[in-house]
Amino acid sequence: MNRLLISNARLVNEGEIRDADVLVEGERIARIDTGIAAPPEAEVIDAGGKFLLPGMVDDQVHFREPGLTHKGDLASESAAAAAGGITSFMDMPNVNPLTTTRAKLADKYGLADGRCTGNYGFYFGATNSNIEEIRALRLGEACGIKAFLGASTGDMLVDDPEAIEKIFEHAPVMVVTHCEDSPMIWANEEKARREYGENVPFAEHPRIRSAEACYASSSMATEMARRHDALLHVLHLTTEKEMALFSSAHRADKRITAEVCVHHLWFDESRYDELGARIKCNPAIKRAEDRQALVKALNDGRIDVIATDHAPHAADEKKGTYFKAPAGLPLVQHALLTLFDLVADGQIGLELAVDRACHAPADLFGVVDRGYVREGWFADLVLVDPSRSYTVAPSNVLYKCGWSPFEGHEFSATIDTTIVNGQVVWRDGRLTGVIPGQRLQFTRER
Repeated sequence: MNRLLISNARLVNEGEIRDADVLVEGERIARIDTGIAAPPEAEVIDAGGKFLLPGMVDDQVHFREPGLTHKGDLASESAAAAAGGITSFMDMPNVNPLTTTRAKLADKYGLADGRCTGNYGFYFGATNSNIEEIRALRLGEACGIKAFLGASTGDMLVDDPEAIEKIFEHAPVMVVTHCEDSPMIWANEEKARREYGENVPFAEHPRIRSAEACYASSSMATEMARRHDALLHVLHLTTEKEMALFSSAHRADKRITAEVCVHHLWFDESRYDELGARIKCNPAIKRAEDRQALVKALNDGRIDVIATDHAPHAADEKKGTYFKAPAGLPLVQHALLTLFDLVADGQIGLELAVDRACHAPADLFGVVDRGYVREGWFADLVLVDPSRSYTVAPSNVLYKCGWSPFEGHEFSATIDTTIVNGQVVWRDGRLTGVIPGQRLQFTRER
């Protein structure tokens, strides 16, 4: 059994920051205390006052496997995530083939086995016609049911009102939604084409994927969830207007919860002229006022989870004109550092960042024994050095796509060490090559 002692750390966990040592034995945390003596043959990491956190649990990624692996794959993107302090992730079903049957879901778990640096869970995709497959899902097979209630590709757009009703009525686990109103978006696209032709400026993206389109869909989803008493988690919210739909109660007392992604906390529409397609994503990055409203809602409890919506595309794909450039950003390697910059800027507290990025997703999805630093729980841990900055450059980007919207930015902190299931996977600026990721276990049902 491997033994690892992390000494002299500043532990950020369960709403407090305190001095602590953490002893790991095998895959799990054996002891949390001060002044722990190193057992025989234990590896010792002297944290030297660095922050020790539970690994980030990212409830929304697109790692592109199967079928889209020129953009990214489970191995490459989980390694990049680990370099960014993300130790567990939940991957979306809009791959090829779509994860819309239980057989395809089982196949996807088979692809992940032995290849992921971090721990993994997969969503089951809803369509207009697979309600019987949804009803047959068993607890633990999927982290949740993903419903694209907005523009998507192929069969993943759920726009039949009867099908939407059945999903909310019969889903055996949490429903998570992408909320944008497709007819409103299509009308806005045609209006932009009439004005600009095919050379639509990227700055038009937040008007095409408008706040009104977001609100029309998210208000419909929350109303339907209430009607059927379903568990609903609304993904990647982007607008001030939508914040009125959500309660500031603690997540333990809510059946409808909300998520924000790091890029919507960081960027606003003023960056389109500089970054163009590199920050084109759905839902769109919007006004500065919307970004500020998201930060406020994070602080007052209306937003429960911080995630990434990591969605890599090849650099050449992003060079197209507005309608040809795909939507999505690679984010997992720098998400936690983004939160540390928001903390350094005084916009959020460190304890809150850890609560929403680590504790909350584990709670909401019923992830077994992860998301907290607790004795007996899995040793998924991250050491962050707040005294050492980190500048993003193409040479240190680990995504298969090879680029980041943060290139040139100097973050105020550095991910020093990442530990997954008791194994060091990232240290001193490099991956160790250990692949200890396990399938996540989920216990929360309807």
